[in-house]
Amino acid sequence: MILARLARGLLAPVFAAILSLVITSIVLKVAGNDPFGVFRSMWDFGTRKDSIVDILNRATPLYISGLAVAIGFKMNLFNIGVDGQYRIAVFLAAAVGAAISLPPVIHIPVLVVTAMAVGGLWAGIAGVLLVRRGVSVVISTIMLNTIATGIVAFLLTNYLKSDDDTSLLTKTPKLPASGQLPSLNRFMTWLGWDLSETRGQLFGALVLAIIVGVAYHVILNRTRFGYDLRATGLNPEAARAAGVDPNKMMLRTMLISGGLAGLVGLPHLLGHFHEYRDANFPSDLGFDGLAVALLGRNHPVGVAIGAIVWGSLERSGSVLAIEGISPEIVKIMQGTILLAVVIGYSVAERSSRAAAVRSAAARSAEALAADSASSESSRA
Repeated sequence: MILARLARGLLAPVFAAILSLVITSIVLKVAGNDPFGVFRSMWDFGTRKDSIVDILNRATPLYISGLAVAIGFKMNLFNIGVDGQYRIAVFLAAAVGAAISLPPVIHIPVLVVTAMAVGGLWAGIAGVLLVRRGVSVVISTIMLNTIATGIVAFLLTNYLKSDDDTSLLTKTPKLPASGQLPSLNRFMTWLGWDLSETRGQLFGALVLAIIVGVAYHVILNRTRFGYDLRATGLNPEAARAAGVDPNKMMLRTMLISGGLAGLVGLPHLLGHFHEYRDANFPSDLGFDGLAVALLGRNHPVGVAIGAIVWGSLERSGSVLAIEGISPEIVKIMQGTILLAVVIGYSVAERSSRAAAVRSAAARSAEALAADSASSESSRA
């Protein structure tokens, strides 16, 4: 039974990987390239030590973004506004962090709390519109993305930009050293994984992402709030009958989703740029988080795997341009993987439901047979 469930669970990712490789191979062959040579180059480049560091750095914000989306999915809320939520959150966190001077053990937590509060409040607007006026979360969060981008541009240009005249970028003042997270390179070297020869620095925010993942699992699966959230997502009316207010749960879920979204930009702010910029600062992490959450089926471990796969494809695909191959191949691979996973999970779920129905029918038949045998023996 356990092996059957495991097989059904592995069906979607295996199917996705095979289908993606097949479709990508066809596209490469039509374009006149050797598929095996391309995949070999991607593998060789993606497994280098500096590439692994870059993949983990890419996966860290993607993982947090995926969890922000996933908790909304658990409530059947499609929070498509993570992009705007993390953008305005990291911008204001950068402005606050540059304006204060505190010991590192206080400074960094202040930035984390600031980002979570701003992201949660921004997502809370969509939550209030939903429970008070019935406005679709999809529509309101898309509009709030645009509004957040405009507010950030206005405040950065007119009020919170750096006085540094030597740079052509419009940016916030640089964070002091107390507001910067150290890299994990020394720690990883101490563990036996020598990163001294790599040019990249492994983001210290990787630890923050792990903490967020553990907290997500505990809150969702080990607390009454998590049970109420999942129950409301499955059947709001049944949850209401059990004493749970669906509107309050939806609002709280949006606040938590936004709070997690507020952390998405912190790995780059605290570990790399140390300032918010109008250019070069990573964008679209919220939309990539949607794909990562779907790949991971909203499970913290699954989302982590999805984030690493997404980051691996982006990193290993960067070698294609050097070899004269269109980097859009990576987009084709990502798209086919996502589509195939959704289809595979749907097939697996139908298979699981069919297996459950057959199992229930078999138990019912056994119970009826046992009752019949008992009745005949009592009559005899």
